[in-house]
Amino acid sequence: MAASWLAHLAADRIEVRSAGSEPAGSINPVAVAAMAEVGIDIGANQPKVLTTDAVRSADVVITMGCGDTCPVFAGKRYEDWNVADPAGQDIETVRLIRDDIAGRVSALVRDLLPDCR
Repeated sequence: MAASWLAHLAADRIEVRSAGSEPAGSINPVAVAAMAEVGIDIGANQPKVLTTDAVRSADVVITMGCGDTCPVFAGKRYEDWNVADPAGQDIETVRLIRDDIAGRVSALVRDLLPDCR
């Protein structure tokens, strides 16, 4: 959800990559439904494994609780967002998670692209 929010809000002005240390086999259908409610289609997305090269090439790395499993490189900007996991949650809970992520991503976009204020 975060990567799709970022792509949507940054309007292709930020290169976005999304991966996980232990990705699921498919996108959570409740998350797909919650994002569709705000006009963002994530249904075709596929979970990907986080690679060292992806982190190495990034300027900003946003983690969501991967702890010691995420590679760390000096000079990178890291933020760990304490966001609830939508897996197994009902649509009402996933909406709250979606909106929490949207707020965090909006703040990140304003920080990275000051002209978006």
